[in-house]
Amino acid sequence: MTLPPWPELPIVQAPMAGGPSTPALAAAVSDAGGLGFLAAGYKTVEAMRADIAATRELTSRPFGMNVFMPSDDEIDPVAVAAYRDRLLPAAERLGVLPGTPGARDDGYEAKVADLLSAPPAFVSFTFGCPSADLIGAFQDSGTVVIVTVTTVEEARRASAADVLCVQGGEAGGHRGSFANTSDDPVPLRTLLQGVRAVTRQPLIAAGGLGTAADVADVLALGAAAAQLGTVFVRCPESGASAVHKAALADPRFTATAMTRAFSGRLARGLVNRFLTEHSAYAPAAYPDVHFVTSPLRKASAAQGDPDGVNLWAGESFRNATETPAGQLVAALAGG
Repeated sequence: MTLPPWPELPIVQAPMAGGPSTPALAAAVSDAGGLGFLAAGYKTVEAMRADIAATRELTSRPFGMNVFMPSDDEIDPVAVAAYRDRLLPAAERLGVLPGTPGARDDGYEAKVADLLSAPPAFVSFTFGCPSADLIGAFQDSGTVVIVTVTTVEEARRASAADVLCVQGGEAGGHRGSFANTSDDPVPLRTLLQGVRAVTRQPLIAAGGLGTAADVADVLALGAAAAQLGTVFVRCPESGASAVHKAALADPRFTATAMTRAFSGRLARGLVNRFLTEHSAYAPAAYPDVHFVTSPLRKASAAQGDPDGVNLWAGESFRNATETPAGQLVAALAGG
């Protein structure tokens, strides 16, 4: 397969739900010749549409929107309740109560219907693969469809997509796997070569990339583009919290680890107190655990405490600087 209509530079700004992805960030990346991405995760349909409208006001260049596929994993409510009880002392110290599980589909059907009515140039899906009919509907509208994969088998199942985003285990934030399993994440370069062997679809390489040399490396391995997220978190256009931005540069945070402690799904973040104390007890229950921990995370952020929030970060986190996004795109592309 040939690459669909694509921005001039092979740099994709990863969609980062929960705040970092903003219209200003996506527009700055796209204006610089890369591909900026918005994130629909955790947002209402109205907020998603407002982000698209705001980005269109800021740039005439192509950009994308990422959607979370709904979870159909079996959840153990007893395990979720036990984890909520475990968090009661920490919540009390913060002056809040743990949350209760809510809707598990993230408004998926409504978001998809809205996007089909006036889609951006690119739409990507995480945590699963849409049906071939839905992929075809977006393609018929002229939209390029990207599906995130974390294994060779997932890549095979996403054969209808225009492009695959191949996410290695080094990536920050949530592992975009189709199932919430405990399998060991595959390193990016190993996964990239494995996926390249089974498909001719264009591939976007994601996971632990932070420099122009990293970008050149994955392009040489057959990727059509490199996707980076953590290195954009400290950009002035990013909507990440001040606590998150500061932690990426704080010398006391020295490592990242995979955890379910914050959301019930494997995600990579800086090793802090909450991750250390609760990872071993968090059930594989997404987004149930996300709802349970949400009040604690919000209270910790409001109090400026980096030890109580999810500090999503890939293994390249030391490369994150306060560089404006447009300049960062140029640097990553070797300009």
